[in-house]
Amino acid sequence: MKTATTKTTSTRKQEIIDQYITVLDEHISELKAGTAETTLEIADFAQMIHISPRHLSNTVHEVLDVSPCSLYEERLLAISKDLILASNDSIASIARHLMYDPSNFSKFFKSYTGLTPKKFREAHQKDLN
Repeated sequence: MKTATTKTTSTRKQEIIDQYITVLDEHISELKAGTAETTLEIADFAQMIHISPRHLSNTVHEVLDVSPCSLYEERLLAISKDLILASNDSIASIARHLMYDPSNFSKFFKSYTGLTPKKFREAHQKDLN
């Protein structure tokens, strides 16, 4: 006789999620502080937690219903906003700080916010004045 089961997350899958978020947050902190030597890719994170990139991607998607890249980009966007609003550094300087080519940074930022980094800064400076 079959019994109905509810979807639960296994302990191992939760460990993978926790480990990924830990190494992701450490990397994001390094990027924000300007101490990261390079930007990491999903394969790098997977290697750090000793699983395959496909297994990491499948687990994150299954448990959180988002991709590992989406989590990375959400966190990167948050620190981008912080840096844009907290400093008077040029957008190009902030992009390089985050290890982005300035034009690619603007495209990335605009794709998520609908505004270029410069327009985002201007809009929020008006709000503060």
